[in-house]
Amino acid sequence: MLDFLSEYDVLGAFWLTVQLTVYSAIGSLVWGTVLAGMRVSPVPIMRAFGTAYVNIIRNTPLTLIIVSMSLALYSVLGLKLARELPGDLTFTDTNNFRLAVLGFVIYTSTFVCESIRAGINTVPVGQAEASRALGLGFGQTLSIVVLPQAFRAVVAPLASVLIALTKNTTVASAIGVAEAGLLMSDMIEKESDKIILVFAIFALGFVLLTLPTGLVLGWVSKKVAVKR
Repeated sequence: MLDFLSEYDVLGAFWLTVQLTVYSAIGSLVWGTVLAGMRVSPVPIMRAFGTAYVNIIRNTPLTLIIVSMSLALYSVLGLKLARELPGDLTFTDTNNFRLAVLGFVIYTSTFVCESIRAGINTVPVGQAEASRALGLGFGQTLSIVVLPQAFRAVVAPLASVLIALTKNTTVASAIGVAEAGLLMSDMIEKESDKIILVFAIFALGFVLLTLPTGLVLGWVSKKVAVKR
């Protein structure tokens, strides 16, 4: 019944999905933390930039962002995120993969930012005031006092963002990244008599990717929660 799977690299497609998720998650955490710092910054320009960026990007369709990475950055502006060598047949795949990661970072970081900002708001104001009384600047107060507590408070929300990112990686198929979503579309087209089975296989695959993430990070959230 499952003999037709031997014709498709299902594991390879899901491995690419995992790579997309991991690289995008790391980039989103870094950029999202920077954005959160901007949103609570005492500098008006930084606050305005952070607010505008989050509100605009968060309300822009992810598909539009991913497609614009290929059309606008690569096709129009000529931005290449991979080295192109004569006769290199892997350039397009590598470049599209990195453009997709960039698009996911741009988009997902807005949700990471809002989660972290919510965590920052849970830290008592008195701690920041005490830090400033000790002579610490805004950056030192944020990095040494506020953010460590904020991260402990938002492990569960960040887990939800990570799970959503894992599922959103299917959008990368719009620019030809050969992840699970693209393979599923190809299999549905070629195996039209096994559509339900194909859906079941890929649904199970994404459950196996996201369920452990939710369980593990849910456990971590309880372990590191700040007692108030």
